[in-house]
Amino acid sequence: MIRRYTKDAPDIPEVLRRAIGAGGEAPVALLGDPGILEGRLIGFFCSVRCPGDAILKTFDLARTLRDTDATIVGGFQAPMEREFQELLLRGSARVIVCPARGLGRMRILKVWNPPLDEGRLMFLSFFDDRIRRPTAATAAQRNARVAALADTILIAHAEAGGKIQALCRDALAAGEPVFALASDDNAHLFEIGARPVDADDPKDLIYD
Repeated sequence: MIRRYTKDAPDIPEVLRRAIGAGGEAPVALLGDPGILEGRLIGFFCSVRCPGDAILKTFDLARTLRDTDATIVGGFQAPMEREFQELLLRGSARVIVCPARGLGRMRILKVWNPPLDEGRLMFLSFFDDRIRRPTAATAAQRNARVAALADTILIAHAEAGGKIQALCRDALAAGEPVFALASDDNAHLFEIGARPVDADDPKDLIYD
């Protein structure tokens, strides 16, 4: 069942109220166990183009995180993001998927039913059901709200001069913790203040 909250609803989880404040007044739609929102939320981003070393380390990180109780939130729209989501759902980690469209007519794949039933998967949308397809504009809005929702941001890779690097700059300016995979491919992110995280030992990412 899809739950819907307005910004001023008395029963809206506070973390959602914070994310709505990043822009927009459309009701939030939620499918899954709202209890997922109570944990530490790691916002995950990756550019559409991802170089080889970052790809390998992203797979390694997914294999490490999938056997933890981490909660990862993101759009999971770019190819590497989708691969990351699939690997996480094979373990015990929790995943919050934020599509850049409404939930009302979104098709739920059979493979998603077990983690939904187990309370490990949630779909969360900040868009009206009339928006049936993601666009560049809705993806940008979604990414801003994911960043606002997250306690910590993790970037697998961001193209130099691209939208994910701009998001990284904005989050750092707002004082939000930002991590990027320890790879030479992400040197430009470390130069602006992102902290490197080891794919095999991401404890700094998971714990305060």
